[in-house]
Amino acid sequence: MSEETGTPVRHERESDGIQHEHSDVTGGWLRPAVFGASDGLVSNFALIAGVTGGKADSHSVLLAGLAGLAAGAFSMAAGEYVSVRSQSEQALAEIETERREILRRPKAEERELAQMYVAKGLDPQLATEVARQLSRDPEVALDVHVREELGIDPGDLPSATLAAGSSFVAFAIGAFMPVLPYLFGSTALWPALVLTLAGLFLCGAFVTRLTPRPWWYGGSRQVVVGAIAAGVTYLFGSLVGAGIG
Repeated sequence: MSEETGTPVRHERESDGIQHEHSDVTGGWLRPAVFGASDGLVSNFALIAGVTGGKADSHSVLLAGLAGLAAGAFSMAAGEYVSVRSQSEQALAEIETERREILRRPKAEERELAQMYVAKGLDPQLATEVARQLSRDPEVALDVHVREELGIDPGDLPSATLAAGSSFVAFAIGAFMPVLPYLFGSTALWPALVLTLAGLFLCGAFVTRLTPRPWWYGGSRQVVVGAIAAGVTYLFGSLVGAGIG
C-alpha cells in the first residue's frame, strides 16, 4: 500500500495473470486513524461520564467535552508525530550504519548476505552467487541488507506528518460524537452513550475488513472495551463528586 495515499499496492505477474492486493501493515494513515478514532470516542465519553457522575450541569459537561476534544486531538497529533518521526530517524541512522559497513567491508558484508540466504534454505553455492551479484551495486546491496537485517523498506518509511494528521482528524471526529447531543440541548448521558457505542462498534467492524475476524466480533470487542472504560470513569466521577459535595 502506498504510504502517502493509503491505497492498496497491486502486485501482478503478467505471465500467469495472478493479481492480488495487500493492506497497509507498515504504519501509514490506518493505524493512527483507527487508534485516534477509538481513543477519541472512549476518552471523551469517559471524560463526559466522569463529569456527569460528579453531578455537573449540562453546560459544564459540554465545556468539558469540547475541551477534551481539543486537548486530546492536539496531544494525539503531537505524540504521533514525535513517535513516528523518532522511529524514522532511528531507521535512517541504522541504514547509514549499514551503508558505512558495506563501503568499508564489502566482502564481509557479501559473506554475511550469503549466510542469510543459506539460513533461508538456499544451497551454499547458489547463496554465494546470489550475494555476489546483489553486492555488485552498493545501493542494491544496501537495500537488500536493510530489508533482511532490519526488516524495513528504505524507500517506504512512515510519514510523521501523515500519521499526525490522521490521528488529529480521527480523534476529533471520535471525540465529537459524545459531545453532539449536548450541543442540541441534551441533559442526559444516555444519548451520548448510544452514539459512543455505535461509533465504537463501527470502528471495530471497520478494522475487521483488514483482518480474518468477523465484523460483529471486532465491533462487539470494541464496544465492550469502551463500555468498561466509560463505566469505571463514571464510577470514579461519582465517588469524587460525592466526596467533594
